[in-house]
This record gives sequence, structure tokens and C-alpha cells, in this order.
Amino acid sequence: MDALQRRVILEDMVQYKLFLVQSNSQQTDEHLPQLVDEILAKVAPFLIQYIWQHQPFNLKYHPEKGDVPAHIEGQTQFGDNVEDEWFIVYLLQQITEAFPELAARVEDNDGEFLLIEAADYLPKWLNPDTSENRVFFYKGELHILPCPSKSSPVGISKDVVPSVAQALALLSTHPVACRASPKISSAVMQRLAGYPEKIKANLHRAHCFIPAGIATVLAQRPDLVAPAVSAFYLRDPVDLQACRSFNTFPPDALVLASVTFTRCLYAQLQQQQFISDRRSGFTLPPRSHPQYKAHELGMKLAHGFEILCSKCRLPSSEPDAPVSCNPQWKDFVDSLKRNGYFRLLSFWYFVFVCLSPGDSWLDITAQDLERMLGKETQGDKEEEEGGYSLVAVSRGMKDFLSAMSSHEGAELPWSSSAQPFSFDPDSMANALDRLLGSKEEELDSDDLDDDDDDDDEEEEEEQEEENGLSGQAEMNETETLDGLRKYMDQMDQELMSTNIGQSFNLTNHNKAGLVNGSPPASATDGLPAEETEEIQPLDIDLNLVTNLLESLSSQAGLAGPASNLLQSLGIHLPPNSDPA
Repeated sequence: MDALQRRVILEDMVQYKLFLVQSNSQQTDEHLPQLVDEILAKVAPFLIQYIWQHQPFNLKYHPEKGDVPAHIEGQTQFGDNVEDEWFIVYLLQQITEAFPELAARVEDNDGEFLLIEAADYLPKWLNPDTSENRVFFYKGELHILPCPSKSSPVGISKDVVPSVAQALALLSTHPVACRASPKISSAVMQRLAGYPEKIKANLHRAHCFIPAGIATVLAQRPDLVAPAVSAFYLRDPVDLQACRSFNTFPPDALVLASVTFTRCLYAQLQQQQFISDRRSGFTLPPRSHPQYKAHELGMKLAHGFEILCSKCRLPSSEPDAPVSCNPQWKDFVDSLKRNGYFRLLSFWYFVFVCLSPGDSWLDITAQDLERMLGKETQGDKEEEEGGYSLVAVSRGMKDFLSAMSSHEGAELPWSSSAQPFSFDPDSMANALDRLLGSKEEELDSDDLDDDDDDDDEEEEEEQEEENGLSGQAEMNETETLDGLRKYMDQMDQELMSTNIGQSFNLTNHNKAGLVNGSPPASATDGLPAEETEEIQPLDIDLNLVTNLLESLSSQAGLAGPASNLLQSLGIHLPPNSDPA
């Protein structure tokens, strides 16, 4: 299939489909819609525990269209939490094991991303261009449609993209031949190891001082913590305007509540530095206060809920009927009852309400990181420490300003161990001669003699032109430099009559001289009195670092020009620890 004809999948989205391996049109149309409720009821014990980063797992029946047979389809946007994507893969594996008549496909913007986990064990013919409609979960196991070989004629040629119907037919008639090799299956299943226990391991409970209204909302809908954290994490200055007054969740009455996060959500909330607007009504205790973290987390979470509510539209004048009146909802509840879901609900409530793990996993020390990586060197540590020094900030900016740029933009002065690119024109010419064949045989001796005479005359003319041009270029360069010096002198004279110089920091010896009422002697010897004011060297490094830190502070934890520039230079400054 042409790449342009494929359905575009967003970068942080996973798409999944379930097909009946053996069916006819009438059976499919009758059976698949019923399977949707049965499948959701089967995986409900897993879903009730889970907090999704952006969108939940969902399934919907799709009738036959073109060469794609009727199927059950869903798509989920997982945002920054890639564990959501792999949890969905685990669900599909469990579904195909519980419903052996189904085969599942899953892909994201990378295509068949399951094969990436087993890249070291794939056959040479299998690549992103030849893997379309070939990878399935069937009866709980990974299957890959083979390519015919000398040892087995079963399969579909690598040059042919099978249709879904062809793929399902081969999967139905030759399931053993289509089963993935043990190494490939092991690599993929290793990524799914730990589920469903990993669901609990990825949750984190923390105490937060939040407005009473938010505590009531979370008691009814604990999953709303995800969009609230995302609203805070992705905030912009326009969003923060709604947090000046807190009309929806005023901080008048704060209550201490235990809030359940995923580790990704908790990290996004905890690690961002944020100072609330003075008009918001939130005041934090001193950092030494034992409940400072609970107050800070609650303040951030409250901002997220307030931003979330400010983006909601007003309810319609014609309210919709309650969801309990929907017949599909009634069928879904009946399916839950038949599968014993409500018997498990009290158990999971006990597990997740009583458990309250600490957040030590979030604080990784240098030793922990070294142990995880297993290969950090002492030189790497020194470079890491250098990234936090103000000297590194000044040196990095100087390297950036002195770096050569082109019409394509500024080149960042990254340090790289890669060898510089070199180009040998003679070798290139010889290679082309060997490839295309030399044309010297086509010329006779008379042609060569004529060419030599012409070349001599052209060289003499070119030499004379070059001599004239070089002299003219030197004169132009001298005139340009003289004009630039005059322009700079005029700028200095104009700035002398302003107070702009008072905004800069002088060097230490100049500060001492100015305090005594006179500039340093080394700077004024032999010069007229009216020119001594000009000879006051600035502390370039101090001014540079001061302005950068002030710009970072004004960003209030948001992205901005100063932080983007420093990060592009490989410089990461610690958060501002000064009190607001």
C-alpha cells in the first residue's frame, strides 16, 4: 500500500484492531457488536485500577469498508506516559487469549512497533516496508506471516503487501507456520512482564491540601486527576489568568486528602517549579514545615483543576438524558454482573485505598543513576557538575557567539567525538572516471596540443584578473573596517549622555575606584579628563550571567528564550531556591 494512502496516526497515539479469524459477513455483523461488551467486561478488573494519562482504552464496532473486513477498533492517545501504550498491548494479548476466535493488530506512528523490541532477532527480509498487515496477536501469542523459503513454501512474498483478509486466511490455515520465533516472542513478552501487578507499581498516593470542592470531585472521579495535572503541566500565561481569582475552587477551605496519581503524573506535578499569583489566595508555609510538600502539591493540583474548568463550555440549554437511560449502558452493566466484576470491586478498593507507597523512587541520586547505567565514567561526572556552574554558562555563551554560522542558521558548539567531515576532490574525480570511463581516448594529439595552447593563454588572463581583484578586495575591507569603527564611536558618544551604563556591572577594581571618587590610575593615565569616563571596563561574564538568571526567574518555570538557549547549549541550571 502506498504510504500516502495509509491512515495518519499521531505521534503519541496507539491504534488497535480486533478481527474474527474465521467468519462470513452475516456472522460478523451479528457477533462482533456483542463481543464489544463481552471484551470490556472481561478486562474491566484491569481497567478499574488504571489511571490513563490522556485517553482510556476503548473499543467500537466498525462495519466492512473496502478491503478491510468488519472489526472492532480503538485508539488511545497516551501523551507522555508510554506505559499506557504497553498496557494496551498487554490487554490485547489477554483478549486474544480469552477470545481465541479473534486476532489483534496494534500500531502507532512508528508502524509495527512490537518488532522494535525484537529488532535483533528479526529475519533480514522483515523491515518497516515489508511488515504491514503481517504482525498479529492470536490465541495470546505473537504471530508474523512468513515469507516463502526453500524450507517452507507457506507464506506471502515480501514484495507483496497482504490484505487483511489474505492475512487472516493464512493465519487461520497455517497458525503454526505463522507463529513468531521463540526469540522474537520472548523479546516482546519480556516488555509485557510484570502485568497486571505492574498496574499497582505504577500508582503513587500522596497527601495534598486541596479545596474541598476538588476533594469531592476526586472522591467521585479519581481519574480526573490526569487531565488536571496535564492542564497544569501544559499551562501557558493565558491559562494562568483564570487562576488569579479561583472562582470555581476557591482556596478558602483546604482539606487534607490522599490523592492517587500515576508515577508519570506525580513526577510532572512534583518536579515543576511554580509560584502562584498573589491574588490567587494560596500561601505556602516555610519549606522547613513538615507539610510543605502537601501544601505545594495541593496548590499545583488546584491550579490544574481551575485551568481545566476555565476551558469547559457552559452546559447546553437542552440537557441530554442521563447515561443510565442508554440501552448500551444497561447491556454493559449486565455484562459486568455476568462476569462477576462487582465481586472484585470491593477487593480492589481495599487494596488501593489502604496502600500508600512513599515517593523515594522519584529522587534518584548520582549513585543510583550510575548503578542503573552501569557505565558512567569519572569524566562524565565532572562534565555533569560543570553543567551546573556559572562559569560553564558564561563559557557556553561565548562559544555560541564565536561559533561560525551559515545561511541555515546558528550552529550550536556541541562537543563531539566524531571526526570532521573531509572531502578529497581528486579521489572523487578518479572514482567518477572509473565509473563512467575516461574520455581521453576519444581525443587525438592535435586536439590535445590545441587545448594546451588555449589553457596557457587563459591562465595568464586569469592571473592578471586575480591580482587586480585581490588589491580591490583589500581596499574594500579596509574601508569597511574604518566605517565600522566610526559607527561604533558615534554610538558610544550617544550613549554617554544616557543612564544605560548604570545598568551594567563593572569589574571589581573599577568598583573600588568609583567608590573612592576616581577611576583607577591604570585606566586614566595620559588621557584627557573628559575621556576617562569611557575607560571603565565592564564585567562581561557577570552581566551575562546576571541577565540570564533574571530572564530564567521571570519565566516562572515555563519554557522561554533563556531556558531554551541554555538547554540547546547543553547547560542545565538547578531550580531557583530563593524565596519568592
